[in-house]
Amino acid sequence: MIITQVRFELREPMTLDAATALFESTAPRYKGRPGLQRKYYIRSDDGLSVGGLCFWDTRKHAEDTYTVAWRAMVSEKYGVAPRISYFDVPVMVDNT
Repeated sequence: MIITQVRFELREPMTLDAATALFESTAPRYKGRPGLQRKYYIRSDDGLSVGGLCFWDTRKHAEDTYTVAWRAMVSEKYGVAPRISYFDVPVMVDNT
């Protein structure tokens, strides 16, 4: 498993209500996405950083999603280009 962190450093703060509405509008695109186990949308307390944490089966699944077309679409939605970081998950603790 790998995790990706996609971040957008915004020029103006985004309210929690605005972030929720925007995230809800894009969430259906990720339902049933091959290799995607789960996605958490995130927003910093000051509203200047938003994005998502995605849990993938493999890095290839993530890379197949983050295409040039996807980057253009999200850059237009958020007004800035995304920054994508990849993380290995060597150990996991699940308290659910």
